[in-house]
Amino acid sequence: MHLSQYLKIYPCPDRPGMNLLYSTKQSSSALVPDPLLSAAREGTVTGPDAEAMAQLGFLVEDPEAERAEMHDIFILANRKNRPFNAVAVLNLDCNLACPYCYEDRFRGRHYMSPETADLLVETIQRDRIGAGQEVKLTFYGGEPLLSLDLIRSISDRLYRAAKEQGTKYSFSLVTNGTLLSRRVAEELLPLGLVGAKVTLDGPRETHNVSRPFVSGTGSFDAIVRNVKEVAGLLRLQLGGNYTRENYRDFPQLLDHLLAEGIAPGQVAAMLFAPVIPKSGERAVTDFNGACACSYEPWLIEAGVFLREETLKRGFPAPKPQMSACMVEFANDLVVNYDGALYKCPAFMAYDELRIGTLAGGIADYSASHGLDIWKTDECLECPYLPICFGGCRQMTLLRNGAIDAVDCRREYYDAALERIVRQDLQYQPSRKE
Repeated sequence: MHLSQYLKIYPCPDRPGMNLLYSTKQSSSALVPDPLLSAAREGTVTGPDAEAMAQLGFLVEDPEAERAEMHDIFILANRKNRPFNAVAVLNLDCNLACPYCYEDRFRGRHYMSPETADLLVETIQRDRIGAGQEVKLTFYGGEPLLSLDLIRSISDRLYRAAKEQGTKYSFSLVTNGTLLSRRVAEELLPLGLVGAKVTLDGPRETHNVSRPFVSGTGSFDAIVRNVKEVAGLLRLQLGGNYTRENYRDFPQLLDHLLAEGIAPGQVAAMLFAPVIPKSGERAVTDFNGACACSYEPWLIEAGVFLREETLKRGFPAPKPQMSACMVEFANDLVVNYDGALYKCPAFMAYDELRIGTLAGGIADYSASHGLDIWKTDECLECPYLPICFGGCRQMTLLRNGAIDAVDCRREYYDAALERIVRQDLQYQPSRKE
């Protein structure tokens, strides 16, 4: 057997003679002594050791077959009866006035009409539920809860249709949290609500500058109050958007949440991310402290620092695992308020990246969206491929004006992955994603 291509090996300075092995393909890790690692490199491991290392993804029978499997991984995934995952953009309006909003160039008082909502429901019932496929929607905006009546109408019909067909319908919300009261959550739970992603940009003072109401008043206290009310009712992902100047203030938010009685066990994931340039604009060298590439030194330090502070306080953080852009998955789609179809919410600023309409169907987007852009020797031989697959196409688009290259994450993972893996071994060794 041979060492997997998708494997990182880190010596353990505090334990001479031991090595930390991490499979990027299986998100598995183990400590391995030098003699066993040497035997693995020579292809001479046998017996229980070989079996255990193969189960963890460290050893493979045929490296060329492993490479071929990664090359065709999305072809195989798309042949399976995966759930239909759609982001339904109910409006592009918002009751907050975040100065960094990436939708700034195309937001406004644009709402999905009842007719478009009817077409969305009819299309999903005919093409997905009618075929016995599970349906998972994410209601998005703007602020989706400004369209609460539409959420009720769409979900009531799809929930009943799925039940009659013997399949499942559920939905989640990407919301600023100001309107997510307990009353609203309890009303939506019977219609399929399972989770919500809510943003808090640091402690009160920092957040209220970044995410004020349109009136100019702060939104922090309203959001925290609602988070307290709905915690335990649904799967909550909390997070926030930081800049180079303010990321070190964010641990104060975590302490505030704990002081307010929001327990780590009530949060499914805590994930902070850098502010990115506004969609439709070209990235510049310094975007007000925002993220223009994944390997800027400040960004690497910020991400690892905030993850550690999160885990120290008992909140869960997502583990590095096999993942890819929704562009790669045939069953993942964005439906804009007007019925236009996209493969990522950030692409709504680009007419040339529209892939079709609810009424007319989907056109071929393989070239415009760079579906095979990562299928090169350099990427296929990269140990980080399973947790990257060419990175974020939006970042490439912002830098280059077109999806004409991969968003390579090698420098980032070279600097950060070992620290992240060791964080998980220390703080959340047995938690499963």
